[in-house]
Amino acid sequence: MSEHEEHSTFIKTPQQLIVIVLLAFLVPIIGIVLLVNLVLNKPSADPAALAPETVAKRLQPVGRVEFGASAAASSGPRSGEDIVQSACLACHQAGVANAPKIGDKAAWAPRLKTGLNGMLAVATKGKGAMPPRGGVADLSDFELSRAIVHMANQSGGSLKAPAAKGK
Repeated sequence: MSEHEEHSTFIKTPQQLIVIVLLAFLVPIIGIVLLVNLVLNKPSADPAALAPETVAKRLQPVGRVEFGASAAASSGPRSGEDIVQSACLACHQAGVANAPKIGDKAAWAPRLKTGLNGMLAVATKGKGAMPPRGGVADLSDFELSRAIVHMANQSGGSLKAPAAKGK
């Protein structure tokens, strides 16, 4: 006898034979039923899908850009800490684009020598990758000064917070 049996099959037990026979009948029957359903059941669109309100809702833009609109009415000038948290930390926390990191005394030392007015002039115009007013166009000079004082004092400075106008 040779090493290989010439008539071997993958069905070794009666249970395997029963499963194969059942599948041989069920798979084509299920396929025929699905094809008949596909042919007989024509898809229909929702009649309300073409209503003008529904179409307008689907075509609405994802977002809107409003120029010059205030985000919310504030009760007064924002604190320096709030401005730093919302705008300045994005760059000054990690030192992005050579921005002096908050707390880095060596990086802030030359800036501190120019004083608050010098730093305010640079921050108002922008420098390098920093846009004017740190990218927050609605900041007043008073609010910008408060933010500068807050960051500078955390970085070894001893700047005096500006007084509010009218006081």
